[in-house]
Amino acid sequence: MKISTRFSDAIHILAYLNIYHDTKLSSENIAASVMTSPVVVRRIMAALQKAGIITTTQGSPNPRLAKKPSEISLLDVYYAVEGDKQLFTVDPKTNPQCIVGGHIQQVLGNYYDEVQNAAMGRLARITLDDVISDILVANEKEEHQE
Repeated sequence: MKISTRFSDAIHILAYLNIYHDTKLSSENIAASVMTSPVVVRRIMAALQKAGIITTTQGSPNPRLAKKPSEISLLDVYYAVEGDKQLFTVDPKTNPQCIVGGHIQQVLGNYYDEVQNAAMGRLARITLDDVISDILVANEKEEHQE
């Protein structure tokens, strides 16, 4: 099973839009940074636009954040690109006649719900501004080491 990178790609795109707001923001340029295809970038941006996180103009390479980075939580981004998809799923096909198979779904389900709630709570407290600040700090450190 392939793990989706839509969430991290969406955060990448949003940070790119903010940091490079004074440049040509075509899906080709953004895709070069994400190292994916422009089609993938456009699909992700369509989901972000639908969620009200970015604004775009058809035919114009000028997408913009619809809100300040400090007003966009990573949870907002997650819901925009992943919906309410669970982080973990329990195998629904277990043997109910077995002690483990008969109880694993409920037991793991409880733990998975706890982890999901903790993760979502943390994502709600991290903003795009936090991510952008950390990117700029990492870049500044790298420039001073050269």
